[in-house]
Amino acid sequence: MAYQPKGAAKTNAQQVRQKNQQAAQGGNENEFAAETDAQEIRQQNQKSQQKKQQNQQ
Repeated sequence: MAYQPKGAAKTNAQQVRQKNQQAAQGGNENEFAAETDAQEIRQQNQKSQQKKQQNQQ
């Protein structure tokens, strides 16, 4: 019998199967791109690098 987590951590197995199937078919690429703001990520990475450099000095 499979492990069944208790409380809010439960996983919807059917939903996971559907997501896995979509991923196998390449169906998640557009969804991911639509939810990700590449420009915002670049800015956050740049700020992070600047802080990292300042901390090293």
